[in-house]
Amino acid sequence: MSVDLKMNAVNTIRGIAVDAINKANSGHPGLPLGAAPMAYTLMAQNMRHYGENSKWLGRDRFVLSAGHGSALLYTLLHVFGYKVSLDDIKDFRQWNSNTPGHPEYRFTDGVETTTGPLGQGFATAVGMEIAREHLSSIFDTKDIKLFDHNTYSLLGDGCMMEGLSSEAASLAGHLKLSNLIVLYDDNNITIEGNTDLAFSEDVEKRFLSYGFEVLRVIDGNNIDEIDNVIKKAKKSDRPSLIMIKTVIGFGSPNMAGTSKVHGSPLGKEEAILTKKALNLPEDKDFYISKEVKEHFETIKANLKEEYNKYNEKFEQYKTKYADKFELLESYLNDSFIEKFDVEQITFDKKSIATREAVGIALNAIALKVPNFIGGSADLSPSTKTDIKGSDSFSAYNRKGRNIHYGIREHAMGSIVNGITLYLDGKFRGYGSTFLVFSDYMRQSIRLSALMEIPSINIFTHDSIGVGEDGPTHQPIEQLMSLRLIPGLYVVRPADAKETAYYTHWAFSGDSPVCMALTRQNLPVLDVVNDNCLRGGYVIKDVKSPQIILLATGSEVSLAISSSEELEKQNINARVVSMPCVELFEEQLEEYKEKVLPKNIPVVVLEAGVSTGWGKFAGKDGAYICIDTFGASARSETIFENYGFSVSNVVKVVKNTIK
Repeated sequence: MSVDLKMNAVNTIRGIAVDAINKANSGHPGLPLGAAPMAYTLMAQNMRHYGENSKWLGRDRFVLSAGHGSALLYTLLHVFGYKVSLDDIKDFRQWNSNTPGHPEYRFTDGVETTTGPLGQGFATAVGMEIAREHLSSIFDTKDIKLFDHNTYSLLGDGCMMEGLSSEAASLAGHLKLSNLIVLYDDNNITIEGNTDLAFSEDVEKRFLSYGFEVLRVIDGNNIDEIDNVIKKAKKSDRPSLIMIKTVIGFGSPNMAGTSKVHGSPLGKEEAILTKKALNLPEDKDFYISKEVKEHFETIKANLKEEYNKYNEKFEQYKTKYADKFELLESYLNDSFIEKFDVEQITFDKKSIATREAVGIALNAIALKVPNFIGGSADLSPSTKTDIKGSDSFSAYNRKGRNIHYGIREHAMGSIVNGITLYLDGKFRGYGSTFLVFSDYMRQSIRLSALMEIPSINIFTHDSIGVGEDGPTHQPIEQLMSLRLIPGLYVVRPADAKETAYYTHWAFSGDSPVCMALTRQNLPVLDVVNDNCLRGGYVIKDVKSPQIILLATGSEVSLAISSSEELEKQNINARVVSMPCVELFEEQLEEYKEKVLPKNIPVVVLEAGVSTGWGKFAGKDGAYICIDTFGASARSETIFENYGFSVSNVVKVVKNTIK
């Protein structure tokens, strides 16, 4: 195929992206115009993919980390035969279209992950590559490799500036994720102007220090040069960064190379001038010539051939390695957890911290359920989340299930998402740290909820129970803040048994979960059963209750003790444990009314902010919560001084039912 034909195809992609943005009167034309040659060269000449089956196992993954350039991605998906029509592109950024402003997983065929918050896509791609390496170590053989594909990500200057990209690149280099290839759209422009306003580091030296192979392309329009460098990167034994020098808004006579073209439509007149410069018909929108259509049909035929070859290899694997294939099927069907009975998880102590309980539950499940991996941000001795009997995942041992994320919470959250996305939720990732540090991870947690993927984050040291470490390490607002994220399930179990039920539930479900667990020991409650999975339930009942003590986590045992004391004073107090507000809200109104009758006042007990509990406490209820920061002292002293004592609960109840 001639270079002229390829450039005609590239310019066609540019023209369609410009038209989509102009029609929407909204979007970012700068990246599509500047980065189209590298994206075309990747997908046409180097990537293993097939539009008619966007989820096939053997595909390369491509993540547009610079998600604001979505018009480029949608155009590529269209010309390569994915379920993105020209009409879809004409509906760019419109209500109910499958071409939203930034790429969204589940919304658009061929989109591997939701991107837009800069750096997230790259860090997620690192997670995908960790998953691929792990599965490759289990299933690939010397003669048949099912997991030999690559993970690509396209980054811009904005992604490079985000601290998240530094965290993710540091770990990727340390782990020698050699099939990770990063294309850097190096155009020196951001929204405010030239990058020299705020960004003057030597990116090459930075990535070399991380352990990356760093390659350069001097001319971002030179398809052959880009092709040669990508092929070189594919042979590297290290992750690769390809620095491709581009001109933002290339082809636009009056806006190219300026910040004006980053996030504003070209407008009709400038679009005409740009098309003229790109040798496209000036009077035609969304134009694809017959010659270019035929060009893409030829490419798609070649991609189909590669797809068929992989399928033949897959069929050979079925026969030659029947035992391995049977195991692989269980991974692909996520069927392991179905055979695990949560009742197998037992505790031989009368009192145990829920962080210790999650470790016991996690390990009991891990013995029977191999399709998850994870670890902590350098805190596994405290979070108890290491998988016993398994090695560390490392550059030299891909079979290890324990990931050492290092002190990189932000990257950890995104990497967990990438692991979970790799097989569309059939293979899970988890991470763990202290609850107060969930703030570092908020964007990645939010994206897991937006994508509706079963990423699991285990947070320990969930309250002022942290004690002497003081207010910097004592979460106050984090629990309720996480509950504000739509589609996220926040679990704060009352004891070891509730922890076991919810650990099993988290690893068998299809939704993102955050668990909040104690540092301090809590009594193991005999009355806990699987009813706890309704989110909220009556854990201690009385005849004709006068008050309801609604509690979560460590405050449930306090509520039970307070109820017993109130009985001695002829006050009947029902105790409701609410480990998961979101699950309780999903129950039938009849059940919710039975647990929390509207005619009985409620006192809420939670070692966090009172904000958000009003829907349960109502105007006649009360709160024993914390609306200030914590303090440094022994945990028992702090709880006492913040009102978490039987005597104070009794006092508040008496004042409430006057």
